[in-house]
Amino acid sequence: MSDSVIIYPDYIRVVERTSGGWLFKKGKMFYKRSPIAIDFQDFKLLYGISKQQVVTELFRVNGGKAGYYLADLRHKQYYYCGLKWEDIIITLQSLGIGQIDPIES
Repeated sequence: MSDSVIIYPDYIRVVERTSGGWLFKKGKMFYKRSPIAIDFQDFKLLYGISKQQVVTELFRVNGGKAGYYLADLRHKQYYYCGLKWEDIIITLQSLGIGQIDPIES
């Protein structure tokens, strides 16, 4: 994995498919509007969907092939990004999330 930092909304989850299974990547929250503590890993409470249901939907996207996937839990949409960490950034940008860093371009 790259040392790149990817910033995305809390309703998006990055999932990696490996030969060992599906790995939900843990992120860090840097801004929280809610004054109460919320477990952002509790998909059922927040979005009405279980991790198993998410995995089933991700499998349908690309037949469970290895690589990185995005799960938009709010809108129940699922995307295959590719095999490289940088592919996540490209997919997010295609969805209108984020922009190209002007310093790097």
